[in-house]
Amino acid sequence: MTEVSQLARYVEAASLTEMSSEALEQLKIRVLDTLAVAIGALDAEPIVAIRGLLNDLGGTPSATLIGGGKTSPERAAFFNSALSRYLDFMDSYLAKGETNHPSDNLGAVLAAAESVDATGAEFLTAFAVAYQVHTRLSDEAPVRAKGFDHTTQGAFAAAAAAAKAMRLPAEQIANAVAIAGTANVALRVTRTGNLSHWKGLAYPHVSKEGTFAALLASRGITGPEQVFEGNKGFKDSIAGPFSIDWSKEDLESVKRTIIKKHNAEIHSQSALDAAQDIRRQDGFNAHAIERVRLTTFDVAYSIIGGGEEGDKQLVRTKEEADHSLPWMIAVVLLDGQLNPEQYDAERIIAADVQSLMTRVKITPTQEFSDRFPQHMPADLEVELADGTVFRSSQDSYHGFHDNPLDWAAARAKFDALTTPFADASLRDEIAALVHNLEHHRVAELTEALARVSRSRA
Repeated sequence: MTEVSQLARYVEAASLTEMSSEALEQLKIRVLDTLAVAIGALDAEPIVAIRGLLNDLGGTPSATLIGGGKTSPERAAFFNSALSRYLDFMDSYLAKGETNHPSDNLGAVLAAAESVDATGAEFLTAFAVAYQVHTRLSDEAPVRAKGFDHTTQGAFAAAAAAAKAMRLPAEQIANAVAIAGTANVALRVTRTGNLSHWKGLAYPHVSKEGTFAALLASRGITGPEQVFEGNKGFKDSIAGPFSIDWSKEDLESVKRTIIKKHNAEIHSQSALDAAQDIRRQDGFNAHAIERVRLTTFDVAYSIIGGGEEGDKQLVRTKEEADHSLPWMIAVVLLDGQLNPEQYDAERIIAADVQSLMTRVKITPTQEFSDRFPQHMPADLEVELADGTVFRSSQDSYHGFHDNPLDWAAARAKFDALTTPFADASLRDEIAALVHNLEHHRVAELTEALARVSRSRA
């Protein structure tokens, strides 16, 4: 039996009854959180442009767009994933050599599930499968160091989850996974240097292609049966040797994922907590800062701190700002928070934050690097012009796997992001549907999501 066939057997057999009550609750929290950040992005310029394109293209109306309208499943997967990814406020998974965002798969699962009139239980099962496949491939087959993007593993997860939601048999699941995994090997340049809109659209592309691969497989189209182990396959060409015994996998990986507290790249979260802590200390004056020193772990430095993925001192756009640790620390020290409003164009290029970010020095240490990803260590020092030094050290934050969000905290974030687009009654309706989704049909949730306004009240 090929490795993709073994994976497909696992996907076909997966059942919500296998999940612990804790994992199921955390999965529902991820659904609510992902919908929150998606709704919060409805009026973003790239999202408006994409909706205009989809309106022009049309498509068989079998899957709902958040904010109203319908199109074909793969296009709905792209749009809804673009929504959930745009703010960069979604969940994350930290492996030693890879970081990904399993909630990126919600667009694919939602569209695939709605297209076959799936139950909420079927949707949740497929979403749990996406988490398991995505996280385990990141554990065992990281690709970032070789110049490939984390969406590369995501292609396998999106296709597996979409195929599960469509109720495909194991043979067709294997073909869907093989097609998507073969055809969607992505370059890490997406997240290096000066960042473009594609930073937030690379995974929506994978959601679209994973969904389309499942649709192709449902019509009998086959994919490379040795996509993992074959000559010039994933292991040979990209990942190197690895082994996952899918027969022993469960649906519990969601508990190891983390949710963002700050609207910022995931590796910044504890450092931004430290910045908030310093702001609260007696005598602190943000306008008297002389210099800022952050000690952190190697991955944070490499990706957002000015290391191997490029200098982070040139910040002009939202995409560059949310991946610049100097800019993010500076804006939190000045504003006390980092939420969507900090990414207004005028705030990004404002003189105070642009000046302060040049005084932020970031240094990785081996000690901190060795503690990642079990911890997210950050030691921040802020020195004022008179020589006074303020310091804060943080290992995690509220939303990290050692301090997870509960439903009430997730609901608070949901309300904060969605209030401009949905009144209290609709927010209550969506949250109640999500919290009891195994007892509803997916169509009930998508009907409610269609009633969310596309513009702020």
